[in-house]
Amino acid sequence: MNAIFTLNMVISVLFVVLYFYQYVYIVVGAFGRQKKFPEGKRNRFAVLIAARNEERVIAHLIDSVRAQDYPSELIDVYVVADNCTDSTADIARAHGAAVYERQNAQYVGKGYALDFLMKKIFASKGREYYDGYFVFDADNLLDERYVTEMNKVFSSGYDIVTSFRSSKNYGSGWIASGYALWFVREAVSLNAARMKLGVSCAVSGTGFMFGKKTALRNDGWNFYLLTEDIEFTADSILSGDKIGYCENAVFYDEQPETFIQSWNQRLRWARGYLQVLGKYGVRLLRGIIKEKSFSCFDMIMNIMPAMTLSVAACAANSASIIISFFVGSMTPADTIISLSQMVWNAYLLLFAVGVIAGVGGRRKIICPVAKRIFYSFTFPIFMFTYIPITIASFFVKCKWTPIRHTDAVSIEQLRRRKTA
Repeated sequence: MNAIFTLNMVISVLFVVLYFYQYVYIVVGAFGRQKKFPEGKRNRFAVLIAARNEERVIAHLIDSVRAQDYPSELIDVYVVADNCTDSTADIARAHGAAVYERQNAQYVGKGYALDFLMKKIFASKGREYYDGYFVFDADNLLDERYVTEMNKVFSSGYDIVTSFRSSKNYGSGWIASGYALWFVREAVSLNAARMKLGVSCAVSGTGFMFGKKTALRNDGWNFYLLTEDIEFTADSILSGDKIGYCENAVFYDEQPETFIQSWNQRLRWARGYLQVLGKYGVRLLRGIIKEKSFSCFDMIMNIMPAMTLSVAACAANSASIIISFFVGSMTPADTIISLSQMVWNAYLLLFAVGVIAGVGGRRKIICPVAKRIFYSFTFPIFMFTYIPITIASFFVKCKWTPIRHTDAVSIEQLRRRKTA
């Protein structure tokens, strides 16, 4: 019994030691002073949208780009209709986007679609025409001041900038709310603090931009792993870039609502983390040791240890229960008690993390207060489901598969949901 209690204690202490800096992030994110940026130069931007069978939602995104308070002549919208079998391309054209259609069953994924689109833009407009490039998914919606606020940070010297990610369907269930609260936490408790402390932020999926310098260095877009966003972040940090964050730039996306969709997507993410670790892990460790790079350390911490420690704890406790049946050195009840205590402590920690993030991002969350409170209690359960997903990612091969988006609303319709 003492052995398993000791093991669980060691894992818990190790977790706290490795992630103590993120507790500091929480405090800084909540109480640190927000940086203010001047208007700056009016830059010319291309909006990149990779879409696969997104006929239900693509028009609302393009319309929200067209509704920006930024000069419309400085924003061009490009859509790559990637392996589409529906009317995505026609609808995007009807709403004013330049559309390129791509059919390639061998190289599938957002990374390949973005690379295809960037090459088309370079060929038609030249490599120097745009100052920066925004990346969005087809289900996204933008606040009217999104581009204006992002341009402020970009013009202040950050060649890569990410933004505040909220969700269209926060209140539609414990799975969608779990995703939504996690992304709010990334913004409020991680990127906001990183920005205030002057360390590199991290790109997460969609709702970010990169400048001409980054585009030319990468010959457009050359990131093709299952998690191309994490690959892009790791490569940028290793290239010496400091990624900025604009908390006043808000966009909304749609989260999966069924467990099967969620399992498949997060399995791809977990497998993608392993790919990024395999490709960049040694270089990131070298950056920590030789260059004393805190951003490299932060990146490593976000790629692997949390779920690895959780899986190790589950494996050790499961093995202890099995051994106890044969050796008799401790009862299964002893091990279950120890494991239960560890799970309960983890639940309380995740609950606190979710509450802090929810309070910090409350003004930007589209969901009635009562539902937000309720889903704070289910957030830890959502996070616990990452454990079997992480275990499966070590053994199960997976590929990029599209998530079907059906929440077709305008930005005005979305805002009415806050009190509905």
